Amino acid sequence: MTTLVLGATGKTGRRVAARLRDRGVGVRASSRSSTAALPSTAAFDWDDESTWPAAVAGVDGVYLVYYPELAFPGVAEKIEAFAEMAVQAGVRRLVLLGGRGVELLAGPSERAVQNSGAEWTILRCSWFSQNFSEGFLLEPTRSGEIELPAGDTPEPFLDADDIAAVAVAALTEDGHNEQIYELSGPRAMTFDDAAEEIAKAANRDIKYVPITFVDYGKLLRAQGLPRALLEVFRTILDGRNAEPTDGVQRALRREAREFSEYAQKAAATGVWNA
Repeated sequence: MTTLVLGATGKTGRRVAARLRDRGVGVRASSRSSTAALPSTAAFDWDDESTWPAAVAGVDGVYLVYYPELAFPGVAEKIEAFAEMAVQAGVRRLVLLGGRGVELLAGPSERAVQNSGAEWTILRCSWFSQNFSEGFLLEPTRSGEIELPAGDTPEPFLDADDIAAVAVAALTEDGHNEQIYELSGPRAMTFDDAAEEIAKAANRDIKYVPITFVDYGKLLRAQGLPRALLEVFRTILDGRNAEPTDGVQRALRREAREFSEYAQKAAATGVWNA
């Protein structure tokens, strides 16, 4: 059994690859920076279809990740083309990473996987806890001020290790076919609550600073991030994802990890040291 892991250097991809290897599953790690010269890696670029066939050759399953955002315009056509090509090449199982609360925007991409002819599982994820330590909020958190247009909207932050555990179960076990897992952490918290938890774990001053969507759009532009990301944030930060879900329990038969556990573990690495 060999599994292609797209985005294998990302927050969830590298965790999925590591867990698959621990289970003795062959892994083909793929990203834009991968090199086809190594047998365990494959160069892959969503904007270059010539890189797709070599990536899926001889593969049984695919952990399907689109960066930067599945809900962006034009992505569904790429997902559909890739899924069709992968199934024709012999891929029998697809696990799609998506976001919670963006079904209207990401629905066409999800349906492309559902209609591909492969066994499929869709992971609709809440806000990643690791965004504060490995993602775009690392530097703001490290600086002591986390600026976001989230107001006091609650969010049940989700540990990327839980996402990886669910993905690996879906890729390697029976019983997950045609399942849409709404994944979240066990407790709804505001971003102010999250900043307090991180500050306590890191033993330093870190605060959440609410800003307007107009000001956040300026920050995105300054960082070179696509404006479409602002519309995604506007959607997912309106309170629709406030309630925790039972997706992790359904998939893994255990509770999702607490945000405080994540914060303590991350702080112990020194990632938030000023």
